[in-house]
Amino acid sequence: MGTLSQNKEEKKNRAAEQAQQANAAEAEASAAEKAADSPGPAEDAKAEDAAAQDPIQKELEQTKDLLLRTAAEYENYKRRSLKEKEDSYAFAVINTVSELLPCIDNFERAAQAACEDEDYKKGCMLILQQFTDALKKLNIVEMDCLGKPFNPDEHNAVMHVEDETLGENVVAEVLQKGYKLGDRVVRHAMVKVAN
Repeated sequence: MGTLSQNKEEKKNRAAEQAQQANAAEAEASAAEKAADSPGPAEDAKAEDAAAQDPIQKELEQTKDLLLRTAAEYENYKRRSLKEKEDSYAFAVINTVSELLPCIDNFERAAQAACEDEDYKKGCMLILQQFTDALKKLNIVEMDCLGKPFNPDEHNAVMHVEDETLGENVVAEVLQKGYKLGDRVVRHAMVKVAN
């Protein structure tokens, strides 16, 4: 009987040892799972670095956005300044030339007038040519109006005539020349319109 009870006790002891080993293995597996789920000291440091870098990253993005906006604003400023400079130059040329145009008109009349002194007439023609050359250098061009349809943006109609040889609203005669700088009118042409 003694061996039978010893066998039972050995079986119990083995079962207890196996149960302890199984519990220990379960405890290790559970600890490993917890360790995987919860950050360790190295992972805690990474999380803290990421949390610290998040405001820095936001500030970096804000600074980058501000820099891009400032660069775009500066480009717009340069473009606007260049356009204003061109406009102010054109405005100054138009104002100056419009003051000189009556002088040019008078020289044209003097050149067309009958005169016995050929040297005087030649001098008027030379001065008129100088004015014409100066206008060309400033890109001021004379409007070609005669025989063209009346355009209120370029012409100033002061007379109306009935003429069957011309179409309706056609410029029959130019009384005073008109001038343009590019697409801007320096002086409207004073014209006589047919029909």
